[in-house]
Amino acid sequence: MRYIYALFLFTLSFSPLKAQDILAQEISYPYLDKLIEVAKKNYPRLKLYESRVEAGSYAEKKARLSYFEILSFSYLYSPDRLASSINPNFLNGYQFGFFVNIGSLLQKPSLIKQAKSELKALEYDRDSYQLSLEADVKRRYFSYVQFKMLLTVKANALQDVSEVAEELKVKFEKGESSFEEYSRAQVVISDRLQSKIAAEADVLISKATLEELLGQKLEDIQ
Repeated sequence: MRYIYALFLFTLSFSPLKAQDILAQEISYPYLDKLIEVAKKNYPRLKLYESRVEAGSYAEKKARLSYFEILSFSYLYSPDRLASSINPNFLNGYQFGFFVNIGSLLQKPSLIKQAKSELKALEYDRDSYQLSLEADVKRRYFSYVQFKMLLTVKANALQDVSEVAEELKVKFEKGESSFEEYSRAQVVISDRLQSKIAAEADVLISKATLEELLGQKLEDIQ
């Protein structure tokens, strides 16, 4: 009887060690790269940063084109008959003129430089958030894989103790095992069952938090 109980305890401690050795094998880095790509494509906050960069790019181009605003053009048309009757020395026909706003001309380089700096700042914000988003996807993916492995370990442990407990039940019914030993086995099974339920919840929660960044279900990403 002591041998059976020792085997029961050994079974509880063996499964986690076996699962621990294969944890790294469950991580797929090509799949992780795809998840990061999907997150960068779908996550709304990153789209916000992209829109800001796009707006900053338009502002920078607008600042460059504003050089044309310092030039002004005008013309005057004087019919021959009207010009001769009023002032014989006045030029006849069309007269054209170009004017340059010196104040605006002096301000343009600094305004363009400011627009470039603002665009760079927006790009840095976007790139920084991309790195943050990438790291967040990795953390949540690793947690998801970890919780899946823990669920497998706890499910196997529950299966193992259930088999041992069934043997103890048969022996108890035959009078070959005490009620105390049988009750202890049932308590362990109950604890393992609660642990498995908690592990299932951890898997669901970690999956939901990862999908929050992806903008779609994991099942849809192959």
